[in-house]
Amino acid sequence: MNNSTNSAESKIFSANMIDAAIKIIAIMLIGTWCFDILRPFVMPMAWGAILAIALFPFYQKLVKWCANKKGLAAGVFAIIGIAILVIPTIAFSTSTIDSITQVSEGLKEGTLDIPPPAEKVKDWPLIGDKVYPAWLAASDNLEKFAGQYSEQIKDTFSKVLSAAASVGGVILQFILSVIIASMFLANSESCTKGCQSFFARLMGESGETVVKNSIATIRSVATGILGIAFTQAVLSGIGLVIADIPAAGLWVLVVLMLAIVQLPPILILGPIAAYYFSVADTTPAVIFLVYSIVVSSSDAVLKPLFLGRGTDIPMLVILLGAIGGMIVSGIIGLFTGAVILALGYQLMMMWLNQSEQGAIETPTDKAE
Repeated sequence: MNNSTNSAESKIFSANMIDAAIKIIAIMLIGTWCFDILRPFVMPMAWGAILAIALFPFYQKLVKWCANKKGLAAGVFAIIGIAILVIPTIAFSTSTIDSITQVSEGLKEGTLDIPPPAEKVKDWPLIGDKVYPAWLAASDNLEKFAGQYSEQIKDTFSKVLSAAASVGGVILQFILSVIIASMFLANSESCTKGCQSFFARLMGESGETVVKNSIATIRSVATGILGIAFTQAVLSGIGLVIADIPAAGLWVLVVLMLAIVQLPPILILGPIAAYYFSVADTTPAVIFLVYSIVVSSSDAVLKPLFLGRGTDIPMLVILLGAIGGMIVSGIIGLFTGAVILALGYQLMMMWLNQSEQGAIETPTDKAE
C-alpha cells in the first residue's frame, strides 16, 4: 500500500516538475523573443518614459488649454517636442555643412584665405607651441600645407562627416522618443495603474511609496541635471552661431556632454573664445568671452530653480550614469544612463532604509 502511494506521489511530483519546466522554458523563450524584437526600441522607450514623467505637469496644462482633450494635448506635445529638436538641428547642421563646404571648395580651388595667427596663439596652454607653426605655415602657403598634410585633412573631414551622420541618427531616436512619450502621456492613467500594480507585486505594501519616490527622482534628475545641461547647450549654440564659429553644431553637442557630466562649458567655450580673439576684432571677441563665462556659470542660478524640489542624488552617481550610458548606448544613453542609475541608487537606498527599520523594530516586537 505504501509503495503504491509513494509511486503515485512520485508520478505526480514528476508530472508537476515536467509541467513547471515546460512553463518556465516557454516563458523564457517568449520573453527572450519579445526582448529581441523590442531591443532597438529599448533606449527610445526609456527616454520616452523619462520625458513623459518629467514633463507630465506641462502636459496637464496642455490638457486644460485643449479643453480636456487628452489626445489633442498629446499631439500638441509631440509637435512642440519635435519642433524643439528639428529647428536647432537644422540651424546647427546647416552652419556646420556650410563651413565644411566652404573649406573644401576653397582647398580645391585654391581660393581659401587663412589669416596669419596672432602672437597670442603661442600662449595657448598645451597646444600653442604646435598650433602656431602649423597655422603660420597654412597662412603662408596653403597649397603646400594641404599637400603635406593631405591624409590628416582627409581623415579629419571624414570623421567630421561621420560624426554629423551619427548625430542625425541620434536626432531620429530623440524624435521617436518624443512620439513614444506623447503616447505614454495620452494613456497616463493606465500607465500609472500598471506601474503601481507592478511595484505592489514586487515590493508589497511599499509599492506605492516606491512609485512616488521614483517619479520624484526622475523629475529631479531630468529637470535639475539634463534641463540645465540642455539650457547651457542652447545658450552656447546661440553665441556660437552669432559669432559664426565653424562647426557650431558639433561644439554644442560637446558642451551638452560636458554639462551633463557636471563639467563647466568654459572648457570648450574658453579655447573657442581664444581662437575668436585671433580672427575677430577685440570688441566682439571680448563680448563672446564674457558671454561664454556667463553661460558657463549660469548653473549657479539655474540649479536652485531646477533642483529646489526632488531627491538629492550624489553627483558621482550622475557622472557614472552619464558616462556609462554613453559608452553602452551612445548619445541617447548619456541622458537615460544618468536618470536610470540615479533611480536605481534611490531604490537601493529605500530598500536599505527599510531593512534597517525592520532590524530595529524586530527586537522591540520580541520584547513586547
